[in-house]
Amino acid sequence: MGCPAQSLVATRRPDSGGVEGPVITLLANHFLVQFNSSQRIFHYNVEISPNPSKQVARLIKQKLVEDNSAVLSGAFPAYDGRKNFYSPVEFQNDRFEFYISLPIPTSKSSLPFREPKDFQERHQQLKLFRINIKLVSKLDGKELSRYLSKDGDDWIPLPQDYLHALDVVLRESPMEKCIPVGRSFYSSLMGGTKEIGGGAVGLRGFFQSLRPTQQGLALNVDFSMTAFHESIGVIPYLQKRLKFLRDLPQNKARGLINEEMKDVDKALKNIRVFVCHRETVQKYRVYGLTEETTENLWFADRDGKNLRLVSYFKDHYNYDIKFRNLPCLQISRSKPCYLPMELCMICEGQKFLGKLSDDQTARILKMGCQRPKERKNIIHEVMRGSVGPTSGNQSREFKLNVSREMTRLNGRILQPPKLRLGDGGLIRDLVPSRYDCQWNLLDSHVFEGKRIERWALISFGGTSDQKSNIPKFINQLSQRCEHLGIFLSKSTIISPQYEPTQVLNNVALLESKLKKIHKAASNNLQLLICIMEKRHKGYADLKRIAETNVGVVSQCCLFANLGKLSSQFLANLSLKINAKVGGCTVALYNSLPSQIPRLLHSDEPAIFMGADVTHPHPLDDFSPSVAAVVGSMNWPAANKYASRMRSQTHRQEIIQDLGAMVKELLDDFYQEVGKLPKRIIFFRDGVSETQFYKVLHEELQAIREACSSVPGYRPLITFAVVQKRHHTRLFPCETDISFIQNQSYNENIPPGTVVDTVITHPKEFDFYLCSHWGVKGTSRPTHYHILWDESQFTSDELQKLVYNLCYTFVRCTKPVSLVPPAYYAHLAAYRGRLYIERSESMASKRNVCTISRAAPPKATPLPKLSENVKNLMFYC
Repeated sequence: MGCPAQSLVATRRPDSGGVEGPVITLLANHFLVQFNSSQRIFHYNVEISPNPSKQVARLIKQKLVEDNSAVLSGAFPAYDGRKNFYSPVEFQNDRFEFYISLPIPTSKSSLPFREPKDFQERHQQLKLFRINIKLVSKLDGKELSRYLSKDGDDWIPLPQDYLHALDVVLRESPMEKCIPVGRSFYSSLMGGTKEIGGGAVGLRGFFQSLRPTQQGLALNVDFSMTAFHESIGVIPYLQKRLKFLRDLPQNKARGLINEEMKDVDKALKNIRVFVCHRETVQKYRVYGLTEETTENLWFADRDGKNLRLVSYFKDHYNYDIKFRNLPCLQISRSKPCYLPMELCMICEGQKFLGKLSDDQTARILKMGCQRPKERKNIIHEVMRGSVGPTSGNQSREFKLNVSREMTRLNGRILQPPKLRLGDGGLIRDLVPSRYDCQWNLLDSHVFEGKRIERWALISFGGTSDQKSNIPKFINQLSQRCEHLGIFLSKSTIISPQYEPTQVLNNVALLESKLKKIHKAASNNLQLLICIMEKRHKGYADLKRIAETNVGVVSQCCLFANLGKLSSQFLANLSLKINAKVGGCTVALYNSLPSQIPRLLHSDEPAIFMGADVTHPHPLDDFSPSVAAVVGSMNWPAANKYASRMRSQTHRQEIIQDLGAMVKELLDDFYQEVGKLPKRIIFFRDGVSETQFYKVLHEELQAIREACSSVPGYRPLITFAVVQKRHHTRLFPCETDISFIQNQSYNENIPPGTVVDTVITHPKEFDFYLCSHWGVKGTSRPTHYHILWDESQFTSDELQKLVYNLCYTFVRCTKPVSLVPPAYYAHLAAYRGRLYIERSESMASKRNVCTISRAAPPKATPLPKLSENVKNLMFYC
């Protein structure tokens, strides 16, 4: 079933947008950019040798432009910091060679320390760079104008070259004044830095990106926040970063044991430092730690004479090294090149490389959590301020007119669906009528409550007081379940098991304990409740063992929540337990076929699938990525999802085993429903725009191949990409009187707000839907981009379908921000990552050298799920 790449053109918008729902006036953080389509942009390739850092490259560019105005025809070209120059006028020649000198220290010896006299001379040295510039192409904006115009040819591709050139032009000014990180810029001028603990500081900034939209070219500008390494001495930094080194200054004779050495190495690897025992602007990258302590380090000087490092510092700098039992920093990849930690400072402006702790994450989220009004004001300040995209003269040079006002547009508010709940075997209906579209189960039951007669409880750690709360907890949880129409036996199948926390550190012991409980329940256990003293890395082992080796679903909770036993906590726990053992919280009262009768029919089932890939942490360059696919297993309710998970090549975005996973889910669907689905509606999460067509081409082919394994089976496929990680924000317009009267309690947009005009794609089928209520900060609508649609949904039909599905998420009684199949796929992929991370961390007790690795190793397969839990929602 071949499907050549060039024939795959993304689905066009089927109409001029939806019409359902009352209209609401909104502002979007898109700023219209008017460009002169006849303005030519000259693209030059720049080669600088020796190869400079981005920072130095910008200094070279500034000096080049200052010193050679005539040759460059008086232009102020825009530069991307790497290889591209864009100029609004043509230079005098198509090729140039320049030489530029800058006062940058050059290092001739393998050692970073010298005699002071030698250093003073060296400090004044100029470093010479050769710059070659040659014309690559002459661009104009006519193609981009055609692409953006309503009557333009449908099939012309986006003129990336001209768009990229304009993007670089608008980034030029922020690039010179801020710290660039990805597509964002950070500056202490935007509200200072704030400590978030652990050697990190939070810094405010802004994101900017140029986007083709229905209104034309728009600059999307948003508030941004990220963590940087604190610019302090390496010793105080380690003190803050690693708990076991808190007492370092008081304990100068302290050394490091093996495990500590690994943690210090991990904390400092790849960080740039400078030295404070002499004046220098040179920065060094930390490649690792010396094996020997500072006390025992020797090095060969220029004459080949062996010198003791400690003596060298005493003789040349009259400095007594205090922390002699710590290793030195190794600052060269290949040669021995050492710096004592206490003489090093961490350079400013480095994005925090490690994984943020829970506390740091909470603090950075708090710093980045702005109410809509505040966020809108910050964005306006960026657009008018001294470091933003319009703060330089670039726009004028390239004849660009960037609006300073947010885009005004109309959205619509979709109405919440009527829901189906249980009431002692009867069916009740309910329309969520609150402003936040939440509902409660105070006087009704879950739609399908299960009977849990055979269950067990195990606790890890806890004080005797905490453990004494367990009988009360069992009693109240059982009562709460009963109120919700779920039966949880008041007595466990074996008496509660009390274990010390240490059991969670010992995989073999933990496994034997869980198997023992399962055996005591005659290998027929429906549920295991686990109570822990605190969050523990053994949680991952517990889940893996329970779901793959033992074959039981588990529910974990913390002793801290058992003390207060709030009604909300018990209800949330009950809903999760019910879903895990095969029940469901809610169903749509009017089934999907009755809501979209043109396409969906009760006797022609449809399956909803979600897929996601989770990648390892940025500093991890060998662990596999984990892909998960989920599929709805009932029709027409479509509210129970089975999952399949696979590990795959490190950082591979395309799902490698998609065909096999889809085939398994289709087989399961056939077992449950008795028919194969006529339609597959596939929601793919976690794809960036640059990968849309590669993912569509390869994954659509894989889905088709999975279907073709059944002779004559050719369902209609809809393939939608779901994006949460984008920077479009919608704000209520303060002049929308009807909104203000109805929503005076908050300035976030209401659930059901949909936008499919003005700021959406000029031709393709996409929309923004905010399906949830934003309790904190500013709501982020989810962006749905339909790349392929054989069912030919209208805008209204697909928007209504997605919004209604958002009410069927099993864990809560409110609409969620992401369509459930995509949400479940994300949870399942995360569960797969837990399985693998723990088995890898066991395996990687061997020291893995990650500096120059040829290719990531073959992915370790995930352990196989037990048949008992395979088709349950154990991951939710």
